[in-house]
Amino acid sequence: MKKFWLIFIIVFALALTACGSAKTEEKVEETATEQTSEGTQESTIEKEFTKEQLKEFNGKEGKAAYIAVDGVVYDVTGVPQWKDGGHNGFEAGNDLTKEINEVSPHGVSKLKDLTVVGKLVD
Repeated sequence: MKKFWLIFIIVFALALTACGSAKTEEKVEETATEQTSEGTQESTIEKEFTKEQLKEFNGKEGKAAYIAVDGVVYDVTGVPQWKDGGHNGFEAGNDLTKEINEVSPHGVSKLKDLTVVGKLVD
């Protein structure tokens, strides 16, 4: 009986994990499969965003909030300071390279904590 409950809990947890919300991006480009140091294979997906596509991810009306800095697109959706897509006068959905590098008091130091979702292309 204990095995049944253990299996049930594991299956339930996996089902909850698989039911996460899916976000759609217009352009997804798959890059080469890489070999990791543990010997396992890992597929890398690189999303490309134009400035126009990035504007769709402004954090408003339930949309995800993305910012670009130095050509890298970061997800700030779950960051409390970026509630509703805004933070200290900066707006998600934009290339904030100049603002982060020249105006922001913490510069690029906070970017290391964010999820990279792709790259900004011309």
